[in-house]
Amino acid sequence: MSQTRHVPVMLQRCLDLLAPALEAPGPQPPVVVDCTLGLGGHSEALLAAFPTARLIALDRDKEALRLSGERLAPYGDRAELVHAVYDELPEVLDRLGVPKVQGILFDLGVSSMQLDEADRGFAYAQDAPLDMRMDQTTGIGAAEVLNTYPPGELVRILRAYGEEKQAKRIVSAVVREREKEPFTNSARLVELIRDSLPQAAKRTGGNPAKRTFQALRIEVNGELTVLERAIPAAVRSLAVGGRIAVLSYHSLEDRLVKQVLAAGAANTAPAGLPVVPERYQPRLKLLTRGAELPTEEEVAENRRAAPARLRGAQRIRAEER
Repeated sequence: MSQTRHVPVMLQRCLDLLAPALEAPGPQPPVVVDCTLGLGGHSEALLAAFPTARLIALDRDKEALRLSGERLAPYGDRAELVHAVYDELPEVLDRLGVPKVQGILFDLGVSSMQLDEADRGFAYAQDAPLDMRMDQTTGIGAAEVLNTYPPGELVRILRAYGEEKQAKRIVSAVVREREKEPFTNSARLVELIRDSLPQAAKRTGGNPAKRTFQALRIEVNGELTVLERAIPAAVRSLAVGGRIAVLSYHSLEDRLVKQVLAAGAANTAPAGLPVVPERYQPRLKLLTRGAELPTEEEVAENRRAAPARLRGAQRIRAEER
């Protein structure tokens, strides 16, 4: 098992952002939700740093739940691990009888475990079946997307989710090749992408397959659709004074998070009102100026932190009834 997978990204900064809400005295122990449990690095740190807190942790990947269950076992019933996608947070809290929570953490993107497990097909650096499902019990894998989606839809996915400028070239090569033989493994796709790109495109930005793999992963797991529901639902689940911290790893995720948090922090009153009624006042206060980036030292220690963008907000007003 690779050690790189155990380095949680921007860990101390996440703890610092959530601390005021999790250390505030209250009648009940504070509840913190880790919406993306993964291997439990952030969760373990939350339990250790805030000894009175109760943790609810979600993951759609059963293998991640099993491994982090072992890791968090010493914390006993302070940690509740749930097999769920993070947009199901309201249902999970409802089921557990938790009306509001004090802290919420999202660490989006692929967990280190999924990248390190060769047979999951997330990584373009090693040959593996083209699967990419975070929950392997449901949905269709990346091979089926490549083999069955119409060309126009594949181009849209590569452009929208991978920001791939060469989407048309790659897709026409995919369509030509899949007619000869369906795609099953990642190495063949990586080779095809290399062969179909112009020389200039191969010289920039690391592995040329990176953007296509990202786009397929987002499509297979419905990541942006899920995130569009998840962030507003999380904000609604926060108690007044509660805090949310979100780590994203590409511009599409970050833009979505930014929009939801900025909307919550905006005054929605019609122009020209002499006094702004309570219902138009901001519900959130932003805790980060723009998106915060990892330090150079952290990136040197953990290359997977490089693209991370962290945003945080605090709930300052209850929802209108």
